[in-house]
Amino acid sequence: MRRLGNVFASLLLTVTATFVGALAMPEKALADGCYTWGRQLSEGTSGEDVRQLQIRISGYPGYGGVLAVDGQFGAGTKAAVVRFQQAYGLADDGIAGPNTFAKIYALQDDDCTPVNFSYAELNDCNSTWAGGNVSAATAKANALLSMWKLQAMRHALGDQQIRVTSGFRSVACNNAAGGASSSRHLYGDAVDLGAGPHTLCRLAQQARNHGFPGILGPGYPDHNDHTHVDRRSSRFWSAPNCGVSSSLVESIDPVEGTGP
Repeated sequence: MRRLGNVFASLLLTVTATFVGALAMPEKALADGCYTWGRQLSEGTSGEDVRQLQIRISGYPGYGGVLAVDGQFGAGTKAAVVRFQQAYGLADDGIAGPNTFAKIYALQDDDCTPVNFSYAELNDCNSTWAGGNVSAATAKANALLSMWKLQAMRHALGDQQIRVTSGFRSVACNNAAGGASSSRHLYGDAVDLGAGPHTLCRLAQQARNHGFPGILGPGYPDHNDHTHVDRRSSRFWSAPNCGVSSSLVESIDPVEGTGP
C-alpha cells in the first residue's frame, strides 16, 4: 500500500510539474508563422526574444519617449510592457508571459507585421526596398518598427483606420516626389499619414505618445495636407496649427536610448 502511495505521489508531482510548466510557457498561435517566445521575460533578462518583444511594444514608451530595441529588458521596457498590458486590459505586472504573448500573437500576421498594416502599404516605390540611404534589409526593418508604433497609435485612437499615404522611398522615388535629399523616407522609418477618421492634427497630437521623435504636420512648410512621423535620432516636433512643438516637451531624454 505504501508503494502504491509513493507511485501515486510521484505521478501527481510529475503531472503538476508538467501543468505548471505549460502555464509558464506561452503557446504559439495556430495561424502564426512569425515568431514564438519560449520563456517568460522580465526586468533583467536579455536576448533576441527581448528584442523581438521590444519591436512589438515600441509604440508604448510613454509621452515623448522612445524605447530602445537593444535586447535588454530594463526599466523602460518594463514600463512599456505595463502600458501595453493596460491598453489591452491585461494584468499590468510588467512581465511578458503567456497572456501578453497571446495578445501579441493575435496582433501580428505571419510576416511579423501588425494585422492592420503591411509592407506593401509602407512601400509603393519598389518591391525590393533597395535604393535608399540604407540597405534594403535595414529599410524594411525600420518600416516594421514604424508599423508597430502605428498599431499602438491606431488602438489608442479607438481602433479606427490610419491612412498611410507614403512610406519608404528610393533616391529615385524620393526625387520624383520632390522630397528633400535628407528625407527620412530614404531610411524606411518615415510614414506620411492622410486625414480619414481622424484629422491631421489629431494624428500629430497622438503620435507624441508612440515613440516618434519626428512629427511634422499642419503649419509646418509643405505639411498642411498630411502628417509626417519618423524615427530620427533627436526630437523635432513641429505641427504649429495643432499645438505640437518640441519646445512644449519638458524632457527630450529617450527611454533607454533610441535603439538602432
